[in-house]
Amino acid sequence: MELIDWRELYAANRAVIEGRRTPSTPLRTRTLTRDRPRGGTTGAGGSHRLVETGEPGRPPVRVHVPPGTDRATARPLVVALHGCTQTAATFAAGALLDREADRHGFVVAYPEQTREHNPQGCWNWFSGEQQTRTGGEPRFIARAARAVAEGGPDWTIDPGRIFVVGMSAGGAMAAILAATHPDLFAGLAVHSGLPFGAARTLPAALQGMARGGADPAALGRAAHRAMGAEARPVPTIVVHGAGDTVVHPDNGEAVARQWLATNRLAAGDGGRAEDDPDAVVRDDAAGRMPVTRRTWTDGSGRVLVEHHAVEGLGHAWSGGAAGGSHTDPRGPSASAAIWGFFARVAAASPPLLDAAR
Repeated sequence: MELIDWRELYAANRAVIEGRRTPSTPLRTRTLTRDRPRGGTTGAGGSHRLVETGEPGRPPVRVHVPPGTDRATARPLVVALHGCTQTAATFAAGALLDREADRHGFVVAYPEQTREHNPQGCWNWFSGEQQTRTGGEPRFIARAARAVAEGGPDWTIDPGRIFVVGMSAGGAMAAILAATHPDLFAGLAVHSGLPFGAARTLPAALQGMARGGADPAALGRAAHRAMGAEARPVPTIVVHGAGDTVVHPDNGEAVARQWLATNRLAAGDGGRAEDDPDAVVRDDAAGRMPVTRRTWTDGSGRVLVEHHAVEGLGHAWSGGAAGGSHTDPRGPSASAAIWGFFARVAAASPPLLDAAR
């Protein structure tokens, strides 16, 4: 599997990132059409549609609707953000989220970055202007999610069950979305990504990717500040390869610890980030890379954070399609783990996100 040279990538993008202006045209939902995915097949049985955003320079949002969906039943929505060099379609084909959606009945929306906004298709997570609620990219993604959540001719979305997940640069952007739009997203999944606020400049981004080293408690306070008046816990699952040489595994640890602190602050329970997990489980099922799962819960047993460290996994989506874009089929299914986590969050009684209001 070929890895991304992020140092070269970001150096080439410096001129594009600096001084960029983001369109401010209101987002609108337009006609839905069938989508013929590029870059392979998802192996899923539902329908693929495109939701026009109405925003100049932004492509339509790719939406996967599982079979049997109708407007009578409100479905969960998972907003999925691709990594660098990927498109919505190649990410969907590799991560196999659509297949998981067909099994469990949730809708998946894939906003897509453009080469105009970033030559390699990266979300600009390391730009300070993109780390606020009004930043162009998080604002676009959130508004696109709301457009899909408004429903279509054959689906209805439960507004209390909207989640965000991302891979690599998409994972870092997903963390930004959770911090800046906690009123929209009920849960967060970061695969091979970095914490919110880990970098605000290119040199800091390169250093963080190579070595990690961010202070999780300080980052937790920063994410809580970004939530503003909408602050509430956003339960978080982290999946990271222990062999990742593109985004150092310490970043996965920092994401988990950041959201442990943020969620505790949002729940009025201090901002501790250093506690030992409440449960540790190692799974070395035959035929799959071993994974160690650590879980932190609140006083009522509701999950705050879950961290999956996959032994031997590099910078790739665990358990993705063979031959997919930055996937490794030898790993346990990240898509199954992520949806299982979101389902547990949604089933919590009372829901953690409601309890903090």
